[in-house]
Amino acid sequence: MAELLYGRNAVREALRARRRQIHRLHVSSGVQETGVIAEIVKLAEEANVPVQRVERQVLDRQLREANHQGVMLETGPYPYVELEDCLALAVERKEPAMLLLLDHLQDPQNIGTLLRTAEVVGVHGVAMPGRRAAEITPAVVNASSGATEHLRVVLVGNLSQTIAELQKGGVWVVGLEEDESAQDFDTADLNMPLGLVVGAEGAGLARLVRERCDFMVRLPMAGRVASLNAAVAGSIALYGAWRQRFK
Repeated sequence: MAELLYGRNAVREALRARRRQIHRLHVSSGVQETGVIAEIVKLAEEANVPVQRVERQVLDRQLREANHQGVMLETGPYPYVELEDCLALAVERKEPAMLLLLDHLQDPQNIGTLLRTAEVVGVHGVAMPGRRAAEITPAVVNASSGATEHLRVVLVGNLSQTIAELQKGGVWVVGLEEDESAQDFDTADLNMPLGLVVGAEGAGLARLVRERCDFMVRLPMAGRVASLNAAVAGSIALYGAWRQRFK
């Protein structure tokens, strides 16, 4: 089934990555073909992707008035991978594994923000449940500014079993949770083969997932707000864990 990607950054990165089957690029006839739009058209032409100019209202109707910024890309489905592919990438780069595990997050904006951060810090893969959670939809692609197209993402049936599999392979799995038993993030040692688990909005980590983790970390806070949202907290933790590797 074809997917309709939208937004300039998302469309550009899908064309740059060339990991999907790409069928056709639609460009609003009302936009100036300069800057990013010109780059998108050039990438499409280099990949022999047909380019069609259409009225903006056509894109509005097809995308239900999403903020498409004058471009839409018809593609095949998202190219999910297996967990082994993520671990193999770490070996290929000669780096200790760094993985992001998402425990039933549902908000596309939060997922997109986390995946954008994950791509920035060079994670080797992202694991997320295939049920009762948002998958890599066009909304997530757009929210990530196209970072999804450069990431290795695994859909798993049971996240706690995936954690156990990673632990057998020498990966330490650390849960991000505002819990009294958790270590303060800024004093925890995360310079190791690492899987960071971020819980769902509001609910946090599921009980079985929490119990599977090797240990928990929390972000110290000085303000009166109860906690940061999943995207902000997870992004801070990912970036901090990445920076520890350079100490």
